[in-house]
Amino acid sequence: MFAVPPPLGVYVPTVTFFQSSTPPGARQAPLDIETQIKHSIHLAKNGVRGLVLLGSTGEAIHLSRAERSELISGVRKGLTDAGFIDYPIIAGVLTNSVDDALEWLDDVAKAGAQWALVLAPGYFGGAANQENLREWYKLVADASPIPILIYNYPGVTNNILVSLETYTELAAHPNIVGCKMSHGNVSHHLQVSLDPAIDHDNFRVYSGFGQQLGPIVLFGAAGVIDGLAAIYPATVSRLFELSIKRPVEPENLKEIQRLQFIVSRAEEMVGKWGIVGIKEGIYQVLKMGNLEGGRLPLKGRMPKGEWESWSVATNAMKENELVFEK
Repeated sequence: MFAVPPPLGVYVPTVTFFQSSTPPGARQAPLDIETQIKHSIHLAKNGVRGLVLLGSTGEAIHLSRAERSELISGVRKGLTDAGFIDYPIIAGVLTNSVDDALEWLDDVAKAGAQWALVLAPGYFGGAANQENLREWYKLVADASPIPILIYNYPGVTNNILVSLETYTELAAHPNIVGCKMSHGNVSHHLQVSLDPAIDHDNFRVYSGFGQQLGPIVLFGAAGVIDGLAAIYPATVSRLFELSIKRPVEPENLKEIQRLQFIVSRAEEMVGKWGIVGIKEGIYQVLKMGNLEGGRLPLKGRMPKGEWESWSVATNAMKENELVFEK
């Protein structure tokens, strides 16, 4: 029996919020669970279908085991208390060992995540051939307490690229329910989304890039896991809603094209500044968090005047957000 995949839609790979000061005797500022919950509720109210906690954007590799569990359980409780019962939470699993991956999976399942996004084990890059990669994922999926998605992010895994044949084979596993491709190869997104050998009710494709949202959803992808939506959730969600509608009416197509243009423009900022830029945007637009950035070595903020230099793109997003925001 196949496990149930995450719903279609826009997911946000949430940043992890830290407090603005480090307590005496501590090495780093602790988690800011209150802001984490506040931001999560804002996303849930504005069209975001689910959250990815502890992903790359969430700096899972900079958190302790106890902090990872605290973050997920805190957000789960906050969402439930706000009326978002069983709201989709996908947890990142970013480690190379099979046994470590299963330990992470057990922890995040107990903390309240329904799915896990498991990073391809790329410490050795190309030395990890596709046959071994398939065996690694099968071992993890066989023992995982929750369904998993394949996470292919060459930028943090020594450029390892999951092959089309590997996706086809792993999609047949009953506990592997999808994938996130965080790379610009649109052909891979489309081929896996359209592959007749894959049961697309049980295996769904998500991109890590909002600038690909319209094109890939029009050709069968399930949605995006997109950092820009952490700042402008309603606009990115509106783009998805229009892109998933069938048939595609001419008026809707024009609006899809308009929204895709402004989203893609704003995504350039996220592409350049990553976690630091997303956190700055959340602070500037939503007045949440602080300007301390992430944990070392990602601590800090944009240079003075850099956020303002993106005003053409961000103003267009802000105008649309005011229209779509709930």
